[in-house]
Amino acid sequence: MEWTDFLQSFANGLLIAGLYAAVTLGLTLVLGVMGIVNFAHGEMVMLGAYNAFWVFTLLGVDPLLSIGLSGVLLFFVGLFLYRFTIRPILNDPPLNQLLLTLGISIFLQNLAMILWKTDSRSIVTAYSGMSLSLGEVHVGMTRLLTFLLAVGLTFLLLLFLYRARPGRAMRAVSENNTASWLIGINVQKTYLLAFGVACGLAGAAGALVSTVMYTFPMVGFKLSLKAFCILVLGGLGNIPGALFGSLILGLTESFVGTYVPEGSGWAEGISFILIMIILILKPTGLVGTRRE
Repeated sequence: MEWTDFLQSFANGLLIAGLYAAVTLGLTLVLGVMGIVNFAHGEMVMLGAYNAFWVFTLLGVDPLLSIGLSGVLLFFVGLFLYRFTIRPILNDPPLNQLLLTLGISIFLQNLAMILWKTDSRSIVTAYSGMSLSLGEVHVGMTRLLTFLLAVGLTFLLLLFLYRARPGRAMRAVSENNTASWLIGINVQKTYLLAFGVACGLAGAAGALVSTVMYTFPMVGFKLSLKAFCILVLGGLGNIPGALFGSLILGLTESFVGTYVPEGSGWAEGISFILIMIILILKPTGLVGTRRE
């Protein structure tokens, strides 16, 4: 029985880790390429979740099929935000950048409360109650599909960064933006595209979130706290590290929820405990390097 509990906890942790990775990818991309900590990233996820919810409610389109729509919509939102808010403060002190993105986050949270109130909304699909049994381990169909799509998003991002010319330009700019400019890379356009892609990834992740969590104005804030924990675990701006950090956080939450007394309460706060431990023992992250 204990071995079954272990396997079930491992499966649950692995599935939620996939969702965490999808949520964190865009945040990691902006930090790695532009060196900006985007505190409004969670609100991009929230907007993507609301988009999926309303498309499902009004048009009956499955939220897992509206991932592309949420991604494209938030991509253009990201372009707009970059052009009129982020670009003017690129050369400002980091504190100014932090306060700006925090201000955008608060504005979007309150706008969502005005437009859609504070009600928690959920999506129930035809497969919401279905599960897949692997021996004694049971996996919810919704979580499994969400995990597979999150893996697909990660694969597409890595393919873009390593195969596509704009993606290679992003990698070059992340290494040295001055040298990139000297060899002919348009750094400003690369920043614009990186921010748009990051917001698009957040929108797509939001569509996934809408299927397994309640959608409400603060859902992005809740997830962004976990995303920042993952950044600390994996190293700032490090995509492989973000994937590793997502796995660590997902498994830790799952095992704490199973084996620790009153574990469901502790599982929600375990991210903060992990942040403190990592910052004390290894501030550069478990697999990352320090970013100035």
